Amino acid sequence: MPCERKPMRYGHSEGHTDVTFDDAGKFIVTCGSDGDVRIWESLDDDDPRSINVGEKAYSLALKKRKLVTAGSNNTVQIHTFPEGDPDGILTRFTTHATHVAFNHSGSRVAAGSSDFMVKVVEVADSSQQKTLRGHDAPVLSVTFDPKDEFLASASCDGSVVIWKIDEQTKVTSWPVLQKSNDVSTAKSLCRLGWQPKTAKLLAVPVGLKVHLYERDSWEHVSTLSDDMMTQPINVVAWSPCGQLLAAGSVGGFLTVWNAESKLCVERQKHEKGYTVCGLAWHPSGRQLAYTDTQGSLGLLDDLPTASSATKTPKVAANDYDDLFDEDDDRAMDEGLSDTHSPAKRPVAGGDDDDDDDLMPATGRVKNRSSFLDDENSLDTVSLALGQGKYGDDDDAGSTVAPPTGPSLPLRPAYEGPLPTLPQKPFQPGSTPAHLTHRFMTWNSVGVVRGYNDDQDNAVDVEFHDTAVHHAMHLTNALGHTLADLSQEAVLLACPATDELASKLQCLHFSSWDANKEWIVDLPAGEDVRALVLGQGWAAAATSARTLRLFTVGGVQKEIFSLPGHVVSMAAHGEQLLVVYHRGTGFDGDQALGVQLLQLGRRKRQVIHGEPLPLSCKAHLAWLGFTAEGTPCYVDSEGVVRMLNRSLGNTWTPVCNTRETCKGKSDHFWVVAVHENPQQLRCIPCKGSRYPPTLPRPAVAILPFKLPLCQTTTEKGQMEEQYWRSTLLQNHYSFLSSSGYEIDDEGQNQNQKEQQELLMKMFALSCKLEREFRCMELAELMTQSVVTLAVRYASRSRRMNLAQRLNELAMEKANQLQEEQEQEEEEVQEEEHHTPRSRRPAPLGGPSGKQSKGPVLKPLAPKPKTKVSLIQRPWTGFQLWLEENRKSILADSPDLQETDVIKAAMGSFRSLSAEDRLVRGSDWDEIAGDRTSNLSVTRELAKPTELPPPFHPYIPLHRLLLIWGFIDK
Repeated sequence: MPCERKPMRYGHSEGHTDVTFDDAGKFIVTCGSDGDVRIWESLDDDDPRSINVGEKAYSLALKKRKLVTAGSNNTVQIHTFPEGDPDGILTRFTTHATHVAFNHSGSRVAAGSSDFMVKVVEVADSSQQKTLRGHDAPVLSVTFDPKDEFLASASCDGSVVIWKIDEQTKVTSWPVLQKSNDVSTAKSLCRLGWQPKTAKLLAVPVGLKVHLYERDSWEHVSTLSDDMMTQPINVVAWSPCGQLLAAGSVGGFLTVWNAESKLCVERQKHEKGYTVCGLAWHPSGRQLAYTDTQGSLGLLDDLPTASSATKTPKVAANDYDDLFDEDDDRAMDEGLSDTHSPAKRPVAGGDDDDDDDLMPATGRVKNRSSFLDDENSLDTVSLALGQGKYGDDDDAGSTVAPPTGPSLPLRPAYEGPLPTLPQKPFQPGSTPAHLTHRFMTWNSVGVVRGYNDDQDNAVDVEFHDTAVHHAMHLTNALGHTLADLSQEAVLLACPATDELASKLQCLHFSSWDANKEWIVDLPAGEDVRALVLGQGWAAAATSARTLRLFTVGGVQKEIFSLPGHVVSMAAHGEQLLVVYHRGTGFDGDQALGVQLLQLGRRKRQVIHGEPLPLSCKAHLAWLGFTAEGTPCYVDSEGVVRMLNRSLGNTWTPVCNTRETCKGKSDHFWVVAVHENPQQLRCIPCKGSRYPPTLPRPAVAILPFKLPLCQTTTEKGQMEEQYWRSTLLQNHYSFLSSSGYEIDDEGQNQNQKEQQELLMKMFALSCKLEREFRCMELAELMTQSVVTLAVRYASRSRRMNLAQRLNELAMEKANQLQEEQEQEEEEVQEEEHHTPRSRRPAPLGGPSGKQSKGPVLKPLAPKPKTKVSLIQRPWTGFQLWLEENRKSILADSPDLQETDVIKAAMGSFRSLSAEDRLVRGSDWDEIAGDRTSNLSVTRELAKPTELPPPFHPYIPLHRLLLIWGFIDK
């Protein structure tokens, strides 16, 4: 039967970790890059004891109630166990220590360092030290000979060295590792392992294999390998009995071999494929603890013992089918691969011909009866591991120990995508629930802290603006774990227990009556998984995939089912945003869906369960709304995405917090997002994903930046600024359509900045002679800015572009005129039909208290401006042409319109310069008077001025001569 892989749990911040058991096996002890050593009573311990040993802890060892750690402060420290009291410094290095190890008796400690040295220190008297010099690069790992005579060390110089401890001399060296310049860049940590009790073998991880070297002769006597290993082995560990060897790889594979038979007796895969960097056997030999580079702790339980791993039961032919239960199938499926797998190399049998008989080239097993009756098959009674025709080839690869003898038909392994564990539900702005002091929520209104220790079990509520309400201290008698805060109320929820049901408690502090608190019990077997407060309402999502709505006063409202288990929820005003599991993700990806609902008087669903985009192998880290009411979220890779309502409710990345982090293990904990000004408010967390409650963390502000291409160039920077400004002004139209008054001045300023950016990009494209790109930019401009573009193109002597832009300006002017006419018709209809319209309730709610959040006042109807046609001015030449048209046609009645204009231009140009100047100015004056008499202008804040239009049959350069833009 395969072992049980327990679900992993968070232990430390992202980075290198290490793990060990105490001598009695009562505690699991881990250390990590956060500088903490944590003592776990079990994997389910929600409150492990913590000891801080420095900024970072790289390795630890535990023996006889002495805990030794190697940290980044260049020292090897010792603490008492399990008390955790400091007991001095064993030794110092010039750089940080990388690995420590006890000898079998616990009297000595070996430590390696990045200064290329290895030291052996007496625990009873730290002044008794031996220094081993000879490595040419940082030391990766050290391990004692169980007989306390030799010491093995691995280094980044590519060598594994055997030292004679007492003589401080080098016995032998094997250059088997890949060289590197530092532990952080090494392909493998190369954690060595010396076989306990007998001290016969030394295990050295070399690439994808484990080399076994014999003591005294120091010869390479055997090799353990596994074809499922695709990345280098990182760490090895012997079982207490000395017969089983476990290995963890960079790719997350965990393999256990029987060292004598070289059989793979257990194989597991890390649930997320992260690098395994720490391994430790329980003293009983039935459990294996491991840690990864993400700070998580895992456990393999019920591992086979050495005796059970080498025991082969008898199997009768008529009971053959009973062997194929689910567990056996899974054990076999996990153990197959290409070259050395049991499917292509039987665990026992004859020569190559026998292999062909037992396993065809197709990989399918022949008929079971013929398989059992094969004369070349070994009798199951006499079959034992290590006997028959296994061979002693060191590179024979790993094979799975057959639980029922060699006559089992084996199937090819499944090598497709692996399912991802679904993300657990969380409250935005909260820290993990297992912490004794934690943030239950942190949002734009305030902070809710939870305390659960020996001294107090309470909830503190603090408001950013004390004018909303004073701070509160609430006794947490019910054990609330979820909380949300708004300008009206505090909402709390606790899980169900054996005696009590899950409860939803609301403290409605903005209520005008005396009773400000209400509690609701959920049905039996139903727990609150997420909760949220909106404008005058509350919502709770439960374990039954049900979402329950309440008024802020406690009245139950609608209830509906969710398509999957809830992950998180957020609210703003009348909007409710729900994220849930829409299916099973694969290869580390989460399959999440999102719904956006409007819960006003006209309830509707805006987003209907579309997939929520996340970064590769990321999970949802924060969910919420901007202060202006736009949905947004952050994933675990630090990418902030915002809803783009103008592009079909798609999600646009607006910021990547990881680009601002200084270290790989640093993160930003988001608390609020603002569109005006463009700000991302977050808390920097050094070496962690979330901040501590004390001291109060400082909030930092990050700018938005769209991930456009070539943002280092002038063109890319202006494009990023323009589209960011366009995206972040969508909330104006949404608020206006929802009936709220908007900041007209801010909207106008935003539009002005956009048009200025377009004009700058237009000028840059003109310089680069990209006239088609200029037209594309002009399509985004307003009619008045297109007019400026016409003049710029004309003065840049780009006649073709100026002509096209002038046509575009006319089209935009006509569109503007049509829109104004339509608005005028709507105004007239409203005057005849004046239905009673209800104003939307302000965000303060029905309590009567004024809201202190974003000011969104009810939108009052604006007076519509009267629309009139724009009469384009006439030029002097056009008037001269109209007056002399009859005489020209009298001389040549058969002329077409084009010929008439050409003849008129020739006659007009034949006038003397003085006469044409005088008469031209007269005609221009007459044209101006005529235009002023015929035109009626609109009232505009900034009237636009178009250049005089030209006749479609007159060449542009001639009109430019008339207008005076160019010389003759």
